[in-house]
Amino acid sequence: MELYIHRYLPHTTVEGPGKRFCLWVQGCSIRCEGCGIPWTWNKENGKIVSVDTLLHEISNSKEANNIEGVTFLGGEPFDQAKALGTLAARVKELDLTVMTFSGYHLEDLAMRTDARQLIEATDLLIDGPFEKDNLDLSRPWVGSSNQRYHFLTNAYQHLKDQLTSIPNKMEIRLYPDGTVSVNGMATQKTLNELFKQNEFMKHKPS
Repeated sequence: MELYIHRYLPHTTVEGPGKRFCLWVQGCSIRCEGCGIPWTWNKENGKIVSVDTLLHEISNSKEANNIEGVTFLGGEPFDQAKALGTLAARVKELDLTVMTFSGYHLEDLAMRTDARQLIEATDLLIDGPFEKDNLDLSRPWVGSSNQRYHFLTNAYQHLKDQLTSIPNKMEIRLYPDGTVSVNGMATQKTLNELFKQNEFMKHKPS
């Protein structure tokens, strides 16, 4: 069984509670206006990776990084619900938590038989499309005020009344080939300020 993915991080602390493995799937049928990562929309632009390979990487990260769980982002995870549900179920066998984001609403997902396994394996689901007119970063991990948290198991019930005290954060990684990657929550204005081309050119090595 295979998934179209955009990328994954073996270890992050800004994509959900605690230390997590984070997987961005490739392909999105919702395509919210104002989406911060529209390059994940087209499924064909992703790379195909087997569920077994991803599970191996997750298991390695548990051993090396002491992660507590895995986060599934998009793209749209429920566009590949069957394969991702299989992966999520196997992640739970590793005694790790699962956090899943979706632009669909839980009420609609619950009507889909193909989504059942992924929902059942998810501890914390964040649902609802990003709405640029309702931009709101006052809560962690979400971008607009309409998006909802669903605590589907007891794993993160203790966070339910603490959400407003959990800050949004970003991670910036610099790679030897000069590539810069950013993940986490930030406004487009903040990203523009961080990555002004003229500022980079001033400090470009000779």
